[in-house]
Amino acid sequence: MKTTVELPDALLEQAKRVAAREGTTLRDLVESGLRRVLAERATKGPFELRDARVSGRGLQPELRGQGWEAIRALAYEGRGG
Repeated sequence: MKTTVELPDALLEQAKRVAAREGTTLRDLVESGLRRVLAERATKGPFELRDARVSGRGLQPELRGQGWEAIRALAYEGRGG
């Protein structure tokens, strides 16, 4: 199948030089690169946020059972907020 792809001039020139140096065609070089990228992306799973928990025993004793308002008030205490 034929298609048109727009590439930056510098990238195209670099690709042509690599293809010539390796004795292959620009088409083969582009096809190889595209296959590699697609294979790499197919093997990656969905993004997972790393576990960033810290050790400890949860809230300080004076805040256990308190709501968000109390926690926020303590966080901004003395800051004019």
